[in-house]
Amino acid sequence: MMAAARLAFLGLAAVFLSAQREPILVPEVSQSRVEVRQGFTGADLLLYGAIVDPAGPARGTEYDIVVVLKGPAEAIRLREKERIAGIWMNAESTDFRSAPAFFAVASSRPIPEIVDERTAAIYELGTSFIQLSPSGQIEPETQTRFSDGLVDMRRRLGLYKEDMNGVSITEKVLYQARINLPSNVTTGQYTAETFAIANGRVLASATAPITVEKVGLEGRVVNAANRWALFYGLGAIALSVFMGWFAGRVFAKV
Repeated sequence: MMAAARLAFLGLAAVFLSAQREPILVPEVSQSRVEVRQGFTGADLLLYGAIVDPAGPARGTEYDIVVVLKGPAEAIRLREKERIAGIWMNAESTDFRSAPAFFAVASSRPIPEIVDERTAAIYELGTSFIQLSPSGQIEPETQTRFSDGLVDMRRRLGLYKEDMNGVSITEKVLYQARINLPSNVTTGQYTAETFAIANGRVLASATAPITVEKVGLEGRVVNAANRWALFYGLGAIALSVFMGWFAGRVFAKV
């Protein structure tokens, strides 16, 4: 019933927006708020909507759709391991100012068949085009090596992914894509960006926000740690001291 109501809303929106000259995207998300509870195993998000073409079906434009789900951005230091005298040790390192904790792309066709590399880089249409923003002076070859290493590491963790045939389009109007959030996903604010593309050009885009947050006991602990960081830290220290003293007393009697 809810899905039917949303599709009806999309139809009404199409009527009111048809006066526009450029095509317009009307996006929707099955869950704008994902709750992470104890035992969370992940979530499947359905990203869908409509392409409103002011000329109607008569124009016959074949649109491609690309959906990019990403967030939240975080600073990260990546270290490279090197074998020295038979021992693996930390060698070179680099810092990234704003690497997304999660990044997923779904498209109606493979990206190289839709746009050129320059356009893909501008809109981050793929894991190869993530704007990681390294800090400090770094050689281009070194930057590429570390960037590829970060992407490969998070791809193996299920945090960076691509589905080049993950978007289906019905009657050149309605589209939908499914993206899975894994159990190890980071909480925070996410954005689902949808792009309508034709003849190698991005003609329309739209953004839908998604919130991933912890709830229940874990959520209350996280909120308490953020709101009363000093008291939370002092309490954690006091608890550690007490547990150490208590364990010492118990083992002393054994």
